[in-house]
Amino acid sequence: MAREDRQFAERLGNPAKKIEDCITFIINQVRESGLQGFDDDEIYSLAVHYYMEDGIDPGKPVECRVVVNHQVQLTDEEIEEQKRRARDAVFSREAERLRSSGRIATKPERKEDHEEELLLFS
Repeated sequence: MAREDRQFAERLGNPAKKIEDCITFIINQVRESGLQGFDDDEIYSLAVHYYMEDGIDPGKPVECRVVVNHQVQLTDEEIEEQKRRARDAVFSREAERLRSSGRIATKPERKEDHEEELLLFS
């Protein structure tokens, strides 16, 4: 929005406006409404309102949990890639755990490597 709206860009750069206060303002507004569940656009408009208006008291910080209900739509290829990464990570952690516990040894060196070294010095 700041790229398209010069007035908003100026307000966004106001050193008196802080992102922490913006979040506190939004949480307090949501809390005061007594409602649960807001559309993204509603929350976005509260943030814009905070930055555009002077003299807004964000209120006291609220200790709370915020839940975001977004479903990410992945392609079949992305799903398979994520599964592969997760599987590889589990295998790597387990192999490291077994190595560190002494249950499996590291890869033995190949004989060919030693034979080539010996031929160089004979």
